[in-house]
Amino acid sequence: MYQRQQTTPNSFLFDSKLSEVTPEGQSGIGTSRSGEYEDGQMFDMDAVESESIFTRSIQLISSLLVYFRLSQLASIASTPVTPKKTRYREETKQLINLVVVGHVDAGKSTLMGHLLYQLGYVDQRTIHKYRQESARSGKGSFAFAWVLDETEEERSRGVTMDVAKTSFETISKRVVLLDAPGHKDFIPNMITGASQADAAILVINSARGEFETGFENGGQTHEHAMLLRSLGVGQVVVAVNKLDTVDWSQDRFHEITTIMELFLTKQAGFSHVRYVPVSGLDGDNLSDRIQSSHPLAKWYSGPCLLELIDTFSAPPRASEGPVRIVINDVFKMTTNLLSLSGKIESGEVEAGDKLYIMPTGDAAVVKACSNDNGGAVDICMAGDQVLLTLNGTFEADTIHTGHVVVSGGQDVLMPCRHFVARIVVLDIAPIVKGTKAELYCHSLCESCTVVKLLSSINKGDGSVIKKKPRFLAKQMSGIVEILTDREVAIEAYTKCKALGRITIRARGKTIAAGIVERKLS
Repeated sequence: MYQRQQTTPNSFLFDSKLSEVTPEGQSGIGTSRSGEYEDGQMFDMDAVESESIFTRSIQLISSLLVYFRLSQLASIASTPVTPKKTRYREETKQLINLVVVGHVDAGKSTLMGHLLYQLGYVDQRTIHKYRQESARSGKGSFAFAWVLDETEEERSRGVTMDVAKTSFETISKRVVLLDAPGHKDFIPNMITGASQADAAILVINSARGEFETGFENGGQTHEHAMLLRSLGVGQVVVAVNKLDTVDWSQDRFHEITTIMELFLTKQAGFSHVRYVPVSGLDGDNLSDRIQSSHPLAKWYSGPCLLELIDTFSAPPRASEGPVRIVINDVFKMTTNLLSLSGKIESGEVEAGDKLYIMPTGDAAVVKACSNDNGGAVDICMAGDQVLLTLNGTFEADTIHTGHVVVSGGQDVLMPCRHFVARIVVLDIAPIVKGTKAELYCHSLCESCTVVKLLSSINKGDGSVIKKKPRFLAKQMSGIVEILTDREVAIEAYTKCKALGRITIRARGKTIAAGIVERKLS
């Protein structure tokens, strides 16, 4: 009789009665062994032991992988890094990363495409071509939108699907324009665009019934505004578009701005919002103020859209901090070369710098870098949208959007799966222990689980209201523990704001937003 303790799918203990079964005329070599559960049923002892050996082997391999992973990260963290003196680039204009958001069909792409045309960034021949092609496809009014909606699918569907990126200049600013999608199916892409922004234009469709559809439940005007604020965008201009469809009505403009002002300042938390009446299709009040003969001149004498864009201020840049470059796209990847685009959230880079890509830990050396102007530059700095070419040893399909390029040594960013966050609940459905969701932070998206509710807190002073609450309801704030399915490159908000802001979505809705307080593992 052998006594063995085994955890089975039913989680019970059994006594195994082992006996050797030897075919007649054969020795014990090659015999099979069987056992008997307490209920009399037989089992194959060899299969049990084989399964046990297999399980132990898997556990050993997993332990070795964890050991090698920790050794890899420890090696990166202990790598000596030669201190670099911060360099300053001569700038004649401030850099502004500007995202354009709003409900689907608000006219975002048409508005900005027409502005680019008026500024001379798109020539007459191109617009003439777009007018002919869009008319043939039955979308004659989409010619200016095609300046930014460049893919065949976007043009055939008539909606922006990904973030279009271009640049232009005002009198005092160098603007990187991020045209974000408005359809609810592409909210993840909108978050990617907004997470890179210093300021925003929120486009409103003022046509009768259209503003109401975009603002009420299910409309993206409301969600986009909340996302902007949770992602740290504090400067916003509301472009009240398509006002020509209501004969440039002052009453309609006042109705919309009154509703939006109450929502944006009292609920979303913006401190100062400016409004401008425009027509993206006709190009009115975009790059120049309207003439005195224009119907709008009867009641509006304020600045045009371009003038308001020029008033945005650039936030402080962390050029002296450790290198943190969020990857927004990977263009080319071979075994020894990687080309990517991203935004430098802190630090500065130049050719020859040795960097690391997290969470994979791949080492790389900068071969070349260029900023949003498209030309190679000696140095790229915090705030820049960059194109990087890196040399290294890379495995196919291992580096993606949402990974982060970092410096080594004591400044390295350690990836994690488990962290503590301070959140505010935005959805009607409460958050409970075990809530499954998608975590958004900078350009990454990863499945996650809320594994603990540590406390509910006062939104004003952060004091604890209740420890270990059973749930967090809408508008409640709390401290929670979150576990992601895979390692992610994030940081505490106090170390890097851009890598410490999080948005949590589930069931196609934004359910919470907050900041990373500390990483656990």
